[in-house]
Parts: sequence; structure tokens; C-alpha cells
Amino acid sequence: MDKRIIQERMRRKRRQLLMRKIMRLASCVLGAVIVVTVLFKLVISPLAGKISGGDGKVVEVQAQTPEVDSTLAARMPVKDQSNAEKATVMTAGWQEDEKGKWYQNADGTYYANGFLDIDGKRYYVDENGYVQTGWVTVDGVDYMFDENGVYDETQQRKMVALTFDDGPGKYTMQLLECLEENDARATFFMVGTNAAQYPDEIKKMAEIGCELGNHSYDHPQLTSLSEDQVKNQFQSTDDLIAQACGSPATVARTPYGAQDETILGWIGKPCFMWNIDTLDWSTMNADSTYNTTMENVTDGDIVLMHDIHQPSVEAAIRLIPALIEEGYKLVTVSELAKAKGIDLQDGKSYTDFCDSTVAALKGEDSTDSGEGDSDYDSGSYDSDSDYDSDSSEDVSLDSSYDSDSDGE
Repeated sequence: MDKRIIQERMRRKRRQLLMRKIMRLASCVLGAVIVVTVLFKLVISPLAGKISGGDGKVVEVQAQTPEVDSTLAARMPVKDQSNAEKATVMTAGWQEDEKGKWYQNADGTYYANGFLDIDGKRYYVDENGYVQTGWVTVDGVDYMFDENGVYDETQQRKMVALTFDDGPGKYTMQLLECLEENDARATFFMVGTNAAQYPDEIKKMAEIGCELGNHSYDHPQLTSLSEDQVKNQFQSTDDLIAQACGSPATVARTPYGAQDETILGWIGKPCFMWNIDTLDWSTMNADSTYNTTMENVTDGDIVLMHDIHQPSVEAAIRLIPALIEEGYKLVTVSELAKAKGIDLQDGKSYTDFCDSTVAALKGEDSTDSGEGDSDYDSGSYDSDSDYDSDSSEDVSLDSSYDSDSDGE
């Protein structure tokens, strides 16, 4: 056999032997690693835990990080199609296009959806990064930004609570649609006889954030009723409201405003009077109702109207955008109280939340605090003759309440 062939075979044999040695060595190393790992987990680690007094368990510790203010604007990449205009901007700083004013950072990002502090001034930018002007509500708090988008901390938003008695009625849904379109709220003090007939309206009230109020079952003069009769008037109405929307009324108003401390205690909810009486039930005139409100309204007022009357609803549909245009925020009575720093109490009555009344409620003034009078003077309230108060001495919850009648 050729000598070169023999030498080539020997070289191949040596390579095969070397590869086998390497494989055996690698297998030994891998096996040793596995043995050490198992030994550490099963023996050494538990033993170390016992020696140190621990139970051998691994405890995950989460690092404490500062909370991020969710109201602050975030940096957004200029990549998406909706902000294609921003992608063409190369310089950092304030920018402006046909949609408004915005700020670009040096890294090509922009701020969006929150407060933005630049050069000692505070701004608010929307989800597309554009600076907002006028009133902006953030987490339930209202902030005023001037024509340049700069926050004006000296401005406090005027608020008014529109309240509607005796419904729901056949005109109530129109009113609710107007409130929803204008992002406004109101409080509806409902009677049980009508609540039973208009459950869809009650459900709509709750859906758009209006406040559900209880105005008794069939509008009797409460001062002539017993404790059980008064409680039954309001409990039965609460039950009907809850059947319609899942929750009972949170506030109440007494028919004719007839109340004393005892009656308020029997009702057991925060109760509300009013300080602007439009007399809509008497005039039945939309212009009169509108003018009475617009000529007298101030911050903190509670306005009385009735959604069972078509002229009243027509006036309200005009009032809602007009008040907003005048800078008012239309809120519920409870929202108004909260905004003024008043903690509502069950069994107490409130007339308005104007500055002087709020000062009195907070104990800063010794004058009348707006709570219900302890002695009811029947001559101080308007009670229309269509409501026969004498007939309510022996109240039956099956009695018929005429939703088209006048009065409080």
C-alpha cells in the first residue's frame, strides 16, 4: 500500500481520537456544572438560609419610585400620520400651524395631553399637543388659560345649579339632550307619580351625570303629615328612581319648600331650596323665565324651574348655552357644594352657595347660613291653589298627582 495513503489514514485516526477526548471533556464539564447547580439549590442555599436565620425563600423587593403626576404632558414621537405636519419641523421651541400652537423638543418629540411648564409659565396641551385656551377641566378642577394659553391662577370659574321640579315629564328628554350636547349638568327633583311613568328619562339623567333628587311621591304639604307618612313619601319615590336607573336619589327638596328641622330629619338627605325663583309655573312664558335667570344669576346660585312645562323647557334650552357663553359652568347642587368647599349633611337644607352663604356655612359669619328655617311660615312660600294641601292630611301613595298642574 502506498505510504502516503497510510499516513493520511493515521492523521484521520488521530483527529478522531482528539475529537472524542474533547467531547468527553465537554461532557464532564457540563455534568460538573449541573451537579454544582443542583447542589447549590438543594443543599448550600437552604443551609445558608438556616444559618442566617431566614426561611430560605427568595423575596422580591420592588424599588420605590416616585409617583408620576398623571396630569403632566408626556413626550410624544412625531411619527404618526395624524401629526405629519409636526414631522416637517426641524427647530426646537414653540411652533404654530393652522390647528394651533404647540411645542417641539430638541429631540424631535412634542408634548401632549396634560400640563406643560415652560419658562415659568403653565400651559395645557390636548392629546394632539395643541395649547388650550379658556376653561379646561382636569380631574374635576377648572383652570383658566388666557388667549396665549397661559394659566391664570387668579380666575375662578363661575358656577350655577339649574334645578327642575315635579318631573319627569313629556318635555324632559328634550332638556336632557340639550344638557348632554352642552356637556352640562342639572339636578332633577322628581315626584314618584311621574317617576313611575318616565323611567327612560331617569335612566338618561343618570347616564349623562345629572343628579337625581327626590321631591316626594305626590307633592303633599309635608307639615300636615306624620313621620311615617313623610318617610313613606320619600322612600316610595326612591324605590321608583332606583328601579329606573339602579340608584336612589341622593338629595331632596320639599314640596312648596315647606319644611322644618323635624321634617328634614325624617327625610334624611341633604335638602335644597333655591335663591332664584323663575316663577315659570306662574308665568308659563319662556321669555320671562329666560330673562329672570339671566338678569339675576351670579356665581353659586341655585335656580328653580319645572321640566313638566313646555315654556320652562324652552327657556332652559336657551339658558344652557347662554350661561355657558357667559362663563358659567352648569353643575349639580352637590357638585356646586363640593366646588365651594361645603360638606353636605343629611337632614340639613341649603339655599345657595354664594360667597356670603358659603362663609356662613363655614362658620366665618354669624348671619343666616342658608339652612332651612326651624319654623315654617306658610305665608313665605308660593303654594299654588292647584295643589290642595288639605287633601294630603291622610296621604295615600296611590293618589293621583297632576303633572301638568302648577306650583312648587
